[in-house]
Amino acid sequence: MWLIDLFRKKSEPEDNSMKYLIVGLGNIGDEYVGTRHNIGFRVVDAFADKQGVAWQDKRYGAIAKTRVKNAEITLLKPSTYMNLSGQAVRYWMQQEKIPLENLLVIVDDLSLPVGKIRMRGSGSDGGHNGLKNIASCMMTQNYARIKFGIGNDFPRGTQIDFVLGTFSDEDNKIIEEKLEYVGEMMKSFCLQGLERTMNQYNKK
Repeated sequence: MWLIDLFRKKSEPEDNSMKYLIVGLGNIGDEYVGTRHNIGFRVVDAFADKQGVAWQDKRYGAIAKTRVKNAEITLLKPSTYMNLSGQAVRYWMQQEKIPLENLLVIVDDLSLPVGKIRMRGSGSDGGHNGLKNIASCMMTQNYARIKFGIGNDFPRGTQIDFVLGTFSDEDNKIIEEKLEYVGEMMKSFCLQGLERTMNQYNKK
């Protein structure tokens, strides 16, 4: 009898509805630490610290695993550099068997003022190489993302220098105040879903 039960358990499809992949975009290397383009890394680092979990170097990136109530969360910092982020996202979604609707990407956004936060369920890459590569590898732009504003106060033609530059002390104070706020959005996404999270947080 126990053999029949064991066979049934093995043959039943695995329920992955509460497994989530949250990706912070950035570039690896000391020269990129603290840059505007690495705000995604900074967000997931703060979340991992808050949850008390450590990072492990794995294939295509650093991984930290945690739980929020009944949600199993895999945090990812791709080690592929920004323009190949999609390779890491695709690999870990397949590795952890995470459905597309449970993917959340944290990304810097030039079109938003420093510290302004917006969640979207889909959309264009807006010229962001990380989002562009994710869309290419996943063959869709229909995945959730949190856009973290980094401002756009730079002279024409100096965009690359700006995004690879560091925040001012004043901007850093704004960023620090927002890290926990974004962490709450991440939890809400896992526990309440995309629509309710957008309705609740995009109005603030």
